[in-house]
Amino acid sequence: MAALNLPTRLEGQGPAEPRRAPKVFARFRRAVASTPATIASATFLVLLILAAIFAPLITGWIGVDPYTFNEDLIDPMLGGLPIGPLGGISAEHPFGVEPLNGRDLFARVLFGARTSLLIAAIATILTATIGVLLGVLAGYFGRTTDMVISRITDFIMAFPALIFMIAILSAVPEVNRMVMLIIVLSVFGWPAISRVVRGQVMSVKNREFVEAARASGASRGSIIFREVLPNVSGTIIVMVTLMIPSFIATEAGLSFLGVGVRPPEPSWGQMIFSAVPWFSTSPMFFIIPGTFLTLTVLSCMIIGDELERQLGKTVAS
Repeated sequence: MAALNLPTRLEGQGPAEPRRAPKVFARFRRAVASTPATIASATFLVLLILAAIFAPLITGWIGVDPYTFNEDLIDPMLGGLPIGPLGGISAEHPFGVEPLNGRDLFARVLFGARTSLLIAAIATILTATIGVLLGVLAGYFGRTTDMVISRITDFIMAFPALIFMIAILSAVPEVNRMVMLIIVLSVFGWPAISRVVRGQVMSVKNREFVEAARASGASRGSIIFREVLPNVSGTIIVMVTLMIPSFIATEAGLSFLGVGVRPPEPSWGQMIFSAVPWFSTSPMFFIIPGTFLTLTVLSCMIIGDELERQLGKTVAS
């Protein structure tokens, strides 16, 4: 009778843990609304994303674009500095214009946000998909599968990522830079999340609710997707949240070094690089894209840190 009652008892205990995924998203909403800093960060990110999505409409409505040279807005007698105070800020050009060419900074910041956010978003999706898939396979199946995936992970993590990113992007200049950036960021980004997911899966796969699912005849795929993954989803969400600002900053750094997005396509890192020689004479050219880059990365980090604390409370309880 005890043997007959065991699966029933385990099945009765199991659903509480495997159904943790909805709680994760509830914690995410709670983390966003938990403090004034997270509320401000979420508001800034939402507005930035909307502005990036509708950048062509916004700039078209204002009557500017990120590519047109406006030589009438710069003073050749002053070495190409913008005409007017604070880098040429006016009602028509709310962020001013670039020195030498007079391109509108507001338009370039918005289109630069499109570039940075799109690269970071796609790279994060690819990185998380590859890393989670390989981490789950290594952690759940173990043995040969784990050994092969772990050695590949170790091999990629042994490379100095930034140096090899620069080398690869420099060696293949005649390609779509956005596509290459996404590929390079994904290739060097997945091992970190894979290793963490592998460890989480190894600690979950022998829990009571997983054993109960096996005893009930559930397939491996069902166990992985219905029992294991929901219980490591909190870790995955936190890592993804912190991965986005890392990719934004990395893309900006690579563009700053001249191996990322190429002109005339706008990029925050490229704009900051172009602004360095003008810092003392036209500081707004440097300050505006630098501020947007800093606030974007900081906002993502604040939300990610708060989410990590919220999920930590869940685990502790």
